[in-house]
Amino acid sequence: MDKNQGSANKVWRGKLHEIIFEADTTAGKYFDIFLIVSILLSVGVIMLDSVEPIHIQHGEMFEWLEWFFTILFTIEYCLRLISVCKPLKYAASFLGIVDFTAILPTYLSLILPGVQYLLIIRMLRVLRIFRVLKLAQYLSEAKTLTSALRASRRKITIFLFVVITLATIFGSFMYLVEGAENGFSSIPRSIYWAIVTLTTVGYGDIAPQTNFGQIIASIIMVLGYGIIAVPTGIVTVELGRVQAKAVTTQACPACGSEGHDADALYCKRCGQKL
Repeated sequence: MDKNQGSANKVWRGKLHEIIFEADTTAGKYFDIFLIVSILLSVGVIMLDSVEPIHIQHGEMFEWLEWFFTILFTIEYCLRLISVCKPLKYAASFLGIVDFTAILPTYLSLILPGVQYLLIIRMLRVLRIFRVLKLAQYLSEAKTLTSALRASRRKITIFLFVVITLATIFGSFMYLVEGAENGFSSIPRSIYWAIVTLTTVGYGDIAPQTNFGQIIASIIMVLGYGIIAVPTGIVTVELGRVQAKAVTTQACPACGSEGHDADALYCKRCGQKL
């Protein structure tokens, strides 16, 4: 009897996993389309609720709608955890974290009013549309880009350290040259100006007034143009080295992980047989 019950549970969970995680079946495709439409509607509600005149007139209705979508996504999140063999693995995955943070703000708003506007993060859940439309080639390209960024992380880290060092040095110089009377009231504020200038943002809230200060500012501006090109070049080189592989839309039955190679036999995240 226990074996029959266990077998029935396995079949039931397998069917649930097929509907929720797989887009190859009719039921799975309709489920994902319904989910994406619900996500877009919930994001629209959040955006409209942030407009004060609309909030004043329809605020109560929007609050009810927010709770409706939150309860709907909470049920869906629980079903996802039930349908996988390793729920903690799924919960710790990127999409699992996005799914959880998509429902958390509404509950937190009971304690911290205003937090519910963070629900805009639900927009990230629309990434599932790549699987619904079976755009596996886009998953492959996304994997290639991710690999290139991962390979570039050490070089980018060193580059950012150099930029911060330059901003600190130039900011300290400007503090000594301009002084508080020209808006450079402290070294941290001067470093802020150096970062804004070095990145070519140029808010204009602080500007050098002395001739020497303007010379330093000119040097920083010229350096800024060169600095912008460096991370682009680093990532471009790594993109050229990464070989794109065919990716399947199949989800792991244990942890729900996606983006496996087309010829993969086991999940790259938990080792479960696909």
